[in-house]
Amino acid sequence: MGGTKAAVAEVEVAGHTVRLSSPDRVIFPQRGFTKADVFHYYLAVGDGIMRALRDRPTTLQRFPEGVEGEMFFQKRVPTRGVPSWVTTAEITFPSGRSAAELCPADLAHVAWAAQMGTIVFHPWPVRAADVDRPDELRIDLDPQPGTDFADAARAATEVRAVLDELGATGWPKTSGGRGVHVYLRIAPRWTFTEVRRATIALAREVERRCPDLVTTAWWKEERGSRVFVDYNQMARDRTIACAYSLRANARATVSTPVTWDELPDVDPDDFDLRTVPARLTERGDPHTGIDDAPWDITPLLDWAERDAAAGQGDLPYPPDHPKMPGEPKRVQPSRAKRTPGDDSA
Repeated sequence: MGGTKAAVAEVEVAGHTVRLSSPDRVIFPQRGFTKADVFHYYLAVGDGIMRALRDRPTTLQRFPEGVEGEMFFQKRVPTRGVPSWVTTAEITFPSGRSAAELCPADLAHVAWAAQMGTIVFHPWPVRAADVDRPDELRIDLDPQPGTDFADAARAATEVRAVLDELGATGWPKTSGGRGVHVYLRIAPRWTFTEVRRATIALAREVERRCPDLVTTAWWKEERGSRVFVDYNQMARDRTIACAYSLRANARATVSTPVTWDELPDVDPDDFDLRTVPARLTERGDPHTGIDDAPWDITPLLDWAERDAAAGQGDLPYPPDHPKMPGEPKRVQPSRAKRTPGDDSA
């Protein structure tokens, strides 16, 4: 006897037919959310997530059997079994290797990725028109042990104050966890290296103003109970879950755009697969105007030059990056301070 054939639906999305197989498969066991719930969530937040993803090379974080099953990051779109309308963009990794990543041209691309078990979307901060020059500067405020979301929100308001002085507009969102992200649209004129330098300069300025709250220390042993500004999220091939992306946690939370006024009072756990579509319908997208006025980062690059002249040069890159010109040694401070010949752990 043959087994029962798994259910398959066909859904029209942005002029394309997208298959939805195994719609009843449970993806978030603790909430009971199914693959169909995930698929239709992404359709419901379509305008918002396309504002974040359109024409951006995107790494897919896939969980084919659900968030408690095997996970992998897909950076290359398969050459077989992919709809003919799927668009890609060629990106280059720090190693020099390249890949054709999914590059959503419309919401059907998001739906197709959801059908493939994608939970989290990780777009590059570039567009397909120029994959080597970011048009998005991302500030990742990461609470360290002893701090929480409220501390990250306070750090974000300090970031906003600095940006206001520079005439720049920051757009905040929850990370979907305890952190806060602040995005800036920038003119796509500078390299990853230059935009990373600008991010470090901004982070250092906030750190100088709030040394007990904010740190730029790459090594965890030096961070203390402060909010870390993860400047390396602007390094090539480092990505952040985009606005309106689900997060792969038990609650099915969402990285959610918020207004500056509401940021101090929100609870990030309140934003999830069930609540965010209704919020978007009722309030609209707080990031609606994010593309309106790209900013010139020259003032931050001037600060970077000032800092370098004062002895504050580059900071360590992620360990998977090749050694970069001007980068300090990648050695843990406690190990660097050991006396010669001391081989103790």
